Amino acid sequence: MNNVSTRAPVRGTKSLTLPNILTYARIAAIPVVVGCIYAQSILGGPLALRWVALAVFIAAAITDFLDGYYARIWDQHSAFGRMLDPIADKLLVASCLLMLAADGIIHGWTLWAAIVILCREILVSGLREYLAALRVSVPVTKLAKWKTTVQLVAIGFLLAGDAGDEVLPYTTQIGLALLWISALVTMYTGYDYFRAGIHHLIEEDSR
Repeated sequence: MNNVSTRAPVRGTKSLTLPNILTYARIAAIPVVVGCIYAQSILGGPLALRWVALAVFIAAAITDFLDGYYARIWDQHSAFGRMLDPIADKLLVASCLLMLAADGIIHGWTLWAAIVILCREILVSGLREYLAALRVSVPVTKLAKWKTTVQLVAIGFLLAGDAGDEVLPYTTQIGLALLWISALVTMYTGYDYFRAGIHHLIEEDSR
């Protein structure tokens, strides 16, 4: 009698692919960045903590590129990764913006730029969730990718803050200017996403 293997297939391996591990690393970087800024600004720690926060943030931002790159070239796409990747991005950006506001780097009128960015992320997330229930996908546009890049660069400059100003004059001002540019592009891409999905919403309500 032939021996037939009845071993059950290994489950859950897709959640441990390299792209997903890089996404986990991006989420794990959040408390490190927040902790460094909190310790330096709120607790009066050394400015060197800002360089640590910036280094960890840059590493996290790089994983945002690498996880998608490896998922494509190694064909390691998964539903879990598609769900978690944008969440990790939004958690990183939102946490940094809130800490920079608490730090006072983002203040005055610039708070509106941060509010626009956060509101757009909530709007698009809610739209995506609703359209997903209708089995309608909303692809990421090239402009949205550029928006994310400018946004991350702006936050990087702002995380450097006073420490960056000692090395490169006007580091903080450059970061604030880029944040405003990001906010303006954010408004357009948010409207673009909403316009792309609005006819599906109207169609659903008319049934």
